[in-house]
Amino acid sequence: MSSEFREMLSGIQPGGLVLFARNIKAPQQTWELLRDGQKLVSMPMFLCVDMEGGKVDRFRNVLGPSPSAADVFASGDKTLFYRHGKIIGDAVRALGFNTDFAPVVDLDFKASRVALASRTVSANPKETIRYARAFLQGLSDAGVLGCGKHFPGLGEGNLDSHYDLPVIKKSWKKLWDQDLVPYRKMRNEFPFVLVSHAAYPAVTGDNKPASLSRKLISDVLRKKIRYQGLILPDDMEMGALLSTTSIEDAAIETLRAGSDMLLICRNYEHVQLAYDSVLWQAQRDREFASRVSEAYRRVIAFKKKVRLRRPTYPPKEARVQKLSRELWELGEQLRLQAVGKETA
Repeated sequence: MSSEFREMLSGIQPGGLVLFARNIKAPQQTWELLRDGQKLVSMPMFLCVDMEGGKVDRFRNVLGPSPSAADVFASGDKTLFYRHGKIIGDAVRALGFNTDFAPVVDLDFKASRVALASRTVSANPKETIRYARAFLQGLSDAGVLGCGKHFPGLGEGNLDSHYDLPVIKKSWKKLWDQDLVPYRKMRNEFPFVLVSHAAYPAVTGDNKPASLSRKLISDVLRKKIRYQGLILPDDMEMGALLSTTSIEDAAIETLRAGSDMLLICRNYEHVQLAYDSVLWQAQRDREFASRVSEAYRRVIAFKKKVRLRRPTYPPKEARVQKLSRELWELGEQLRLQAVGKETA
């Protein structure tokens, strides 16, 4: 942990930490980093990772590869959907995390297959829910919070929002009947919902990213769908967002639109700029200050309700080896099933 990072945590007292593969070199080192970070923050933090398996696998270099959601779904076996979530959840907990930004509930439409690849499981929302519900239960049984993403749906997006702004010209009716079904049916099951940086002009009337849209976050997700969990935008350093606005304005506008937290994943300067801009705006705008206070109360109440777990016990070598073996066995089982289907 650098002195700059230590000072940032002590000064800002953030609501959470998120680590990436660049931060995860070994199980013990990862656990110590999370433990040391939590020691600098008075309130329990969301200790987060994106661990889906397949293309988005932050533990590959320390535990071995995890199967993708698409590969697990192809088995058609609901017990394996659950097992996927449970093994990943056990790994997340063992390394000291308490939150996993998974599963993806974007629908598997042709337009997004290059960008999303094996992260999606089906174009049928009912089948997507079937996988997501079992995976989420596996995470929960491991003591890990999950997350539905990327609201309101990237299935029709043909650009990668890490770099460019997807503009999804889908009607409200189609969005409601397709992409929004997982959020509608699982509104009481997602601890978090992560909002995308894609634009939906047929719904909002402009090319503003969903992450900055009051209509999509407050009117649709909060009021129409009646989602009561925590809402946060996807990483605010992604090209789709910063190509349209500054990090300072984005931080203010996503909170104004209805987000409860900010997710800034790499640049310390961006973290400080966002923090300062929100504070500055709240001191000058009574309505915005009220919105920030509302978000703060929701986050604090949520943390008290779920009793966030801290990194208490370091990962034992035997536990790490067992998790690695379980991931390998799941992957091997899926491979043999796929071979069996091809042979048949």
